[in-house]
Amino acid sequence: MSRHRPTSTARTRGVLALIPLVGSVALAACTSTEDPPGSTPSMAAPTVASASANPTDAPTPGASTPATIPTSAFVELPTELRKSPRRTTPVTDALPTMCGNEFGTGGRQVTASAAMTNTYQKAGATEADVPQGLIHQVIFTFDGDGASAYLGRLRTDVQACPAYDQSGNRVTVKSEPLTGVGDEALLLTRTWAETSLNGERTGDTASSQIAVARVGKAVTVFNDQGWEGTSGNSTILDRVVRDGVRTIDAWQR
Repeated sequence: MSRHRPTSTARTRGVLALIPLVGSVALAACTSTEDPPGSTPSMAAPTVASASANPTDAPTPGASTPATIPTSAFVELPTELRKSPRRTTPVTDALPTMCGNEFGTGGRQVTASAAMTNTYQKAGATEADVPQGLIHQVIFTFDGDGASAYLGRLRTDVQACPAYDQSGNRVTVKSEPLTGVGDEALLLTRTWAETSLNGERTGDTASSQIAVARVGKAVTVFNDQGWEGTSGNSTILDRVVRDGVRTIDAWQR
């Protein structure tokens, strides 16, 4: 699991502030918003999540394709793992960044997108303990075969990115199928040389994971970030991913 940093977030009620896109989600032009290794997590004032559009690529949502994504479609952490309430997050901040824009290629078949962040702790942690990490969850809904196409493009892009540089650290990427999750799923494990908060190498390695799953016409991306540059928790992520996929499946029925 990854040691990417938290990003600024937003808070809404009920249905997230999403609208059917009248063009392609402007994720293809997004750049990394992740904090450099060893920096303190950003807790800036929240901003409202939004999606940009290109009027030249207007999709036509099908009758069965959701055009809004409610908060009930997102996973909720079990009480013992929940450090703080989940909160809305701009989609471009929540998506991971590796060699390029692997996760921002929804294209004009995207009908809606939204993201939320869960701050988690180890079971049994006290109120005085710092969080163990954050898991950003993004949900895209697609028209037609867009969800399957997204996974296909992502697999190709990930194969072309076996390693990349992150703030001076070499990060290696391992990709493997994630079985028993949704209609199809992919698990990415990122590993790098661990550093202390002042940037010195500790001699150990750190890791984090990204999970991407398709559930019908929706795709969800889970991006785990360990707290203050530490490794994420693969056991917690696996539980969150499986719970999250079941939540999306129930929402689409």
